[in-house]
Amino acid sequence: MNIIIAIIIFSIIILFHELGHFLLAKFNGIKVNEFCLGMGPTLIGFTKGETKYSIKLLPFGGACMMEGEDGESQDERSFNSKSVWARISVVVAGPVFNFIMAWIFAVIVVGITGYDRPVLSGVMEGFPAEEAGLKAGDEIISMNGYRTHFYREVSQYSLFHPGEDVALVYERDGKRYESTLSPILDEASGRYLVGLSGRPFDRERGNAWDVLKNSVYEVRYWINNTIESLRLLVTGKVGVKDMSGPVGIVKIMGDTYDSSQSQGGTVSAILSMVNFSIFLSANLGIMNLLPIPALDGGRLVFLIIEAIRRKRISPEKEGMVHFVGLMALMALMVLVMFNDIRNIL
Repeated sequence: MNIIIAIIIFSIIILFHELGHFLLAKFNGIKVNEFCLGMGPTLIGFTKGETKYSIKLLPFGGACMMEGEDGESQDERSFNSKSVWARISVVVAGPVFNFIMAWIFAVIVVGITGYDRPVLSGVMEGFPAEEAGLKAGDEIISMNGYRTHFYREVSQYSLFHPGEDVALVYERDGKRYESTLSPILDEASGRYLVGLSGRPFDRERGNAWDVLKNSVYEVRYWINNTIESLRLLVTGKVGVKDMSGPVGIVKIMGDTYDSSQSQGGTVSAILSMVNFSIFLSANLGIMNLLPIPALDGGRLVFLIIEAIRRKRISPEKEGMVHFVGLMALMALMVLVMFNDIRNIL
């Protein structure tokens, strides 16, 4: 059952990503040969107009296959016959639609469960926050210039910036104050802390505008989570062995679903999956924008270079770069999947 739920969620997110490419391609007059979900042989398919719509055997990925996208075509409606800005809009549309989907999911979650304001429930005894005079009821406005909207962002910042001094701006009784806190090691947790305490599970509900606004902040929270995780990976503070691929994510989703269902029932379990979908959709949007060959970000790099040079890079050279990038990504996927299976076993 958990696997089926995961496949459905992945399929919806990927389908919406490819829908972005599809709609912008149609808008720019580009011929779409096939719009599909999955990979491998076709299970179900039909043709409407000039486009074939299909579901493939393997429930991984999807594609919006445009005329002349990866090769030469004399068709006046081919991908490469359009202006560079039209092609850029088509490539960017996929990740943008992921962010839109993440926001839609966030509206559902925030609308039902509310949001956690960055208000302190107290401070830890003997830690810098207590020495600086912070107390319960203070609202954290920013940390080192990073504007906080949820208490989870306070915890997130400390997690991704361990040991760093924090220039804190907080509000008390309508007045704002500033203080710089230097974290100290908490031997119990093994983490450097400034001693702030909050209740991230205590949620407030607002009007429609509050829901829409905080849904944007919710998506920003998960985007920042992805970017900071990538920063740790690039700087070597975490390794590839700490990454999770589809197998690991399915297990996490399954554990989350079972835990939520046992504690809060079916409605709680469904909400936990919608919340997980915010993370997955925002994560997919960011990952696809990375300047890696074979991904949308890699294609975007070539298009930006073309826009600057006003001359297209050789299709053969670009194709070779994307092929090498695809092979590297496949190798990384195998490695991550191996780690996932090893961690499960």
